[in-house]
Amino acid sequence: MAHLIRHKITNKLTNAAHTVSNKSQAKVSGVFARLGFQAATDEEGLGFADCDDLDYDYRQGMQMDVLQGEEEGGHMEAEGELDGDSHYQRDGTGRRPSSLKTGGSLDEDKPKITSWEAGWNVTNAIQGMFVLGLPYAILHGGYLGLFLIIFAAVVCCYTGKILIACLYEENEDGVKVRVRDSYVDIANACCAPRFPALGGHVVNVAQIIELVMTCILYVVVSGNLMYNSFPGFPVSQKAWSVVATVALLPCAFLKNLKAVSKFSLLCTLAHFVINILVVAYCLSRAREWAWEKVKFYIDVKKFPISIGIIVFSYTSQIFLPSLEGNMQNPSEFHCMMDWTHIAACVLKGLFALVAYLTWADATKEVITDNLPSTIRAVVNIFLVSKALLSYPLPFFAAVEVLEKSLFQDGGRALFPDCYGPGGQLKSWGLGLRIGLVVFTLLMAVFVPHFALLMGLTGSLTGAGLCFLLPSLFHLKLQWRNLLWHHVFFDVAIFVIGGICAISGFIHSIEGLIEAFRYNIHD
Repeated sequence: MAHLIRHKITNKLTNAAHTVSNKSQAKVSGVFARLGFQAATDEEGLGFADCDDLDYDYRQGMQMDVLQGEEEGGHMEAEGELDGDSHYQRDGTGRRPSSLKTGGSLDEDKPKITSWEAGWNVTNAIQGMFVLGLPYAILHGGYLGLFLIIFAAVVCCYTGKILIACLYEENEDGVKVRVRDSYVDIANACCAPRFPALGGHVVNVAQIIELVMTCILYVVVSGNLMYNSFPGFPVSQKAWSVVATVALLPCAFLKNLKAVSKFSLLCTLAHFVINILVVAYCLSRAREWAWEKVKFYIDVKKFPISIGIIVFSYTSQIFLPSLEGNMQNPSEFHCMMDWTHIAACVLKGLFALVAYLTWADATKEVITDNLPSTIRAVVNIFLVSKALLSYPLPFFAAVEVLEKSLFQDGGRALFPDCYGPGGQLKSWGLGLRIGLVVFTLLMAVFVPHFALLMGLTGSLTGAGLCFLLPSLFHLKLQWRNLLWHHVFFDVAIFVIGGICAISGFIHSIEGLIEAFRYNIHD
């Protein structure tokens, strides 16, 4: 009996000391939180303390409850629950779902993708149609433009990795556990506890702007390509944009992307074939290449726009958290990011250089407009088809973000749900979708400048989502785990990204004003 009493007293003292230690650590975490740099907020630190208490009690005195539950026939999943605090929510309010694995995602039952399939998705995002504007960036940046193509690839690869790092936190055993699922979750965690939803709203607004601007660019490039393919037709570029939009109106009726996804692979392959044709034509004129035109001199007014164009061509951070969460082996994510961005850097650099060397100062905003009329029409028609089939992807994503933010926010939405009880789309919800399609048309008609719009989007949202926010979030959420060179990289990327964003935005707006003032079409 004395031995049992002494054992219980020892357990109580040890438990009390353990609790005091963890709550002291939580207070230290709170101090870091008020300074603005920490790995968790003070509430999350207290949550970890509570988790430790629960875990200790469970390991020391709760085994009898498990045995009793098994005798009563209850399925307790004893083996899974003996793993420690990985089964509790990070805020200390309850157990984590049993489907959450270390380094995995919440939904283990969903079909997973391999690293090659994930790399294919990233390649589609950063090797799309917008590489057609890169030679125009070399026109105003020369060798510095080529350097920026390499620099942007390195930075975007790095920020993609640190963004994924913000999805994870270490538990008491030093094991990284995925506690967040999206870009919005990361943003909200950074703004908690004072403004727990502010970060998500900022990211959602940036996502909507980028997705809608991408839709606008598809309409602009469709009108531009058709106008330059058939210059003898009495149809203006704006009229061709209207024709393209008429073909896009069925997008308003989309409930999912199954019908569109069937064409995505063919569209991507067609785009690679078109790039090869353009490069092959440029190589056929290699003897005429104007190497003397490529200089270190930059156009001070136009070069910041080129920065936005280059950054926009690498944007993929929006969907990286979802992509990593659906990989069969998330540990291969870093390797996948490395080879996709190295390949993108090499291909983009070569494409932009050989295209500019071929046409030099005559390089146009969309490089296929420089092709001879004999092959320009065929190539451009394929590109228009790809643009029209690519439009539903960002359109549907923008609609989903708008619906979840404004119409389906768990009873906190500003407007009533746009879906009926049976899942059918209400008439006014359909009207909103049609309105979004018409809005992209109006923007394409009144601002038909592909390079300027691309530079503006890259400077406004591309730099924010790819440079500024990932580095800031990484500093906030992972501060206590960062080495000095990580801090240096994050701060340097934030400062450089901020300067490029502001400069590119100002010069893009100035370029648009100048284009309107002097009625410049190209």
